[in-house]
Formats: sequence, C-alpha cells, structure tokens
Amino acid sequence: MSQINFIQQEGKAVPEVTFRIRRNNDWANVTTDDIFANKNVVVFSLPGAFTPTCSSTHLPRFNELAPVFKANGIDAIVCISVNDPFVMDEWAKDQESENVFLLPDGNGEFTEKMGLLVDKSDLNFGKRSWRYSMLVRNKVVEKMFVEPQEPGDPFKVSDADTILNYINPNAGRPDQVAILTREGCPFCAKAKRQLSEAGYEYVEVPLHHTIRSKALGAIASAGTVPQVFINGELIGGSEALEAYLKKAA
Repeated sequence: MSQINFIQQEGKAVPEVTFRIRRNNDWANVTTDDIFANKNVVVFSLPGAFTPTCSSTHLPRFNELAPVFKANGIDAIVCISVNDPFVMDEWAKDQESENVFLLPDGNGEFTEKMGLLVDKSDLNFGKRSWRYSMLVRNKVVEKMFVEPQEPGDPFKVSDADTILNYINPNAGRPDQVAILTREGCPFCAKAKRQLSEAGYEYVEVPLHHTIRSKALGAIASAGTVPQVFINGELIGGSEALEAYLKKAA
C-alpha cells in the first residue's frame, strides 16, 4: 500500500489553490478564498467519482445531513476528489448531491499540499486522494478525521455522522422513511398523505406486479401494500401507520 505523507494540519490554513471547474458549460476559476474565507465549511475527500463506497454511502449521507449541518452553523459542504471537472459534473448529476459542492482537484494540487495524495496505480487509478473529512473555519483547519493507513479503502472515520458528532454530539438526524407501494393503490395514496401531513420526507419504492408478492414477503413478511418503514422499523400498512403517528404526536 502506498504510504500517505500526512502532516498534522489542525490549526493550519488550508492550501492556497486555484481550482478549474465547469460552470454553465464553460471554464471558471474557484480559489481557496472563494470556498473558505469567512465561512464554516465541512470538507470530505474520497478516492474517485462513481466508485462504490463514494457513491453508495459517503456522498449521499453528507447530502442527506446537509440541513442538520446548516442548522449547526455550517455554511457549505465540499466534496473534493482528484478527478477532472467533466467527471465530477457527471457524477453530480448521477448522485444525491444537490446540497454538496463537488470540487474537482484535477491535478491533485490541493490534495498533495494536504499530504494526502496517494498512489493507487495498482488499481489503475494513478494518484488519488486518501479518504478524510475536516472542519474548516475561515480557512483554518479546526479538526480532521483521516482514515487509518490500512490496505484497501478504509471507511471508518471520515463519514458524515462522525464529523457531525464532533460539531454537535446532540444534533438530531432526519428520520429515514421508505414506503413500498403499487400503482393505483388507494391505501398507498392514503399512507403517503399521512406521512406528508405529519412532516415526514419519504422514499417511495413502487413494486412491479411480477415481483410484488415475493418482495413483500421477503422484506416485510406481508402480502399487501403499502408497507411503511421508519428508521429501520416496519410500521405496516396505512392503519398501522395512522396508529403510529397518533402515538408519536
């Protein structure tokens, strides 16, 4: 495994770098001052756009918790990766990233000055960033969470929840709600209306008739829709949801 040359950055200013990005289908410059001056910024860096952990967990969770970060005094969330601007733009379109600024460090200049540029030639990646997160206040690094130097791509401390816990251990998290449905189901419509009126944001998972019975049985031990899940707990159908919401009120 390539060793990182990380030197303690806490208490130091972030590197002075001018990033080349794409904006409105044209080239633009963004400087360190533009990003960090007079702001509280959470940064997380990862090995590459479209890679599994980065796409399935790292970026989406920061995006999901963005309102909580904002409520706790954070002005911006920035994702840095040693990728070119075109790749980062396409990844942004493909991902849950509307609350995160995806910043291409195409030449690895910022990452190298942070001491976190690593050689991943064994994966045909070339030079990439080690995975980390940090809190930057007015250009000065207050706190960093750098993944341990272990083989592979460790993902233990640079996640969104860890740095949010540092900022505010008592910060609340948004409820995670999903509802299994089918097209044209009036009880599904009722359950979705109940969730909306109670202030819950939810993800709808419509089930095609060719897989519905097996999926419902395997996921919810049920035979009918809707089936509502809140924070990993199976609530049940619209009547069970109504009872749950009354109890929670």
